[in-house]
Amino acid sequence: MSEETLVRSLAPKLALLRAVAAEGNLTRAANALDIPQPTATRWLAALSAELGTPVVLRDGRGIRLTRAGACLADAAGRALAVLAAGLRQAAEEVDPEHGQVVLAFLHTLGELRVPGLLRAFRKEHPRVRFTLVQGAHEELLEHVRTGRADLAFTAPVPAGPEFAGITLDEQQLVVTVPVEHRLAGRARVRMAELSGEAFVGMKMGYGLRRITDELAEAAGFTPALAFEGEEVDTLRGLVAAGLGVALLPAAEPTLTPGTVEIPLRPKATRRIGLVWAAGRPLAPAVLAFREFVGSGG
Repeated sequence: MSEETLVRSLAPKLALLRAVAAEGNLTRAANALDIPQPTATRWLAALSAELGTPVVLRDGRGIRLTRAGACLADAAGRALAVLAAGLRQAAEEVDPEHGQVVLAFLHTLGELRVPGLLRAFRKEHPRVRFTLVQGAHEELLEHVRTGRADLAFTAPVPAGPEFAGITLDEQQLVVTVPVEHRLAGRARVRMAELSGEAFVGMKMGYGLRRITDELAEAAGFTPALAFEGEEVDTLRGLVAAGLGVALLPAAEPTLTPGTVEIPLRPKATRRIGLVWAAGRPLAPAVLAFREFVGSGG
């Protein structure tokens, strides 16, 4: 069978395979696509026959993908994301002002930066709709990678050919300590001086956690995390309660009571950027928002 013929034969079944990967259960996958379960079973059997290897295996009461099935499901996800983006682009060519933007962003940017940008953009494009998704740095990149999000505000800005992006801002990072801390009166502090301190920090997968770990490693120690969280304001509250120190962006607009911020020496920053999938077409409304953000809003 030629590759072209195989692709035409596989196409109707790709969404099912992707749903199986997401659900881990054939009944739920079939329901998600609104097809009868016997049809879903026949499609998976036909898909296995066409590929010459099983794509699923029984796993207790559910099913799981084989290695071949997982490879195809991953490719199906990327292909369906490109197709969905193309369909949106085609629909919005009729009226770009009625488009939709799926925007992912860090929790740390949700209080001030993102609402202000959306408010300014909507003054010029009042009928463009937004779907907002928050998460950790790695989660945001995965949303963009799989097409669940069009754009992501995140930090640090990823390198490599998979993503494209623009740097929008550079935030200074400071050591946040309780007011009674031994370093509270210092004008500057070196990362090495924090060796042995109890830290409060973001969970794994967050950009701030990676930056903290990298700076500590360069200073010759591994930070001991007493508490892990997902919100910067929560971490500042933990610092104020005397439960540890934290490496965080400088507070905006005012300090959290009970805390002191000390700049690092040498200076430490994080770059905030807008990221999208390289090589994937963007719908007109998404392009309009990207250009708006890139021009300074």
